[in-house]
Amino acid sequence: MKLKITAIGNSAGVILPRELLARLRLEKGDELYALETPDGIRLTAFDPELAAQMEVAERIMREDRNVLRKLAE
Repeated sequence: MKLKITAIGNSAGVILPRELLARLRLEKGDELYALETPDGIRLTAFDPELAAQMEVAERIMREDRNVLRKLAE
């Protein structure tokens, strides 16, 4: 898909077509992440920092399951 860079105030931006927004499950106001990969730049709605934090939280919940149960009582 070819996109054109346009002037937006003093900056430059890319207008994403409605079809692309739908495929990314994004709406106006949502955040989009640009990740640098060996193949170029990847645009994604996936937040890699949040995913890493969730992995840590899940590991802690698995390891400390009994402690969390006691705290919930």
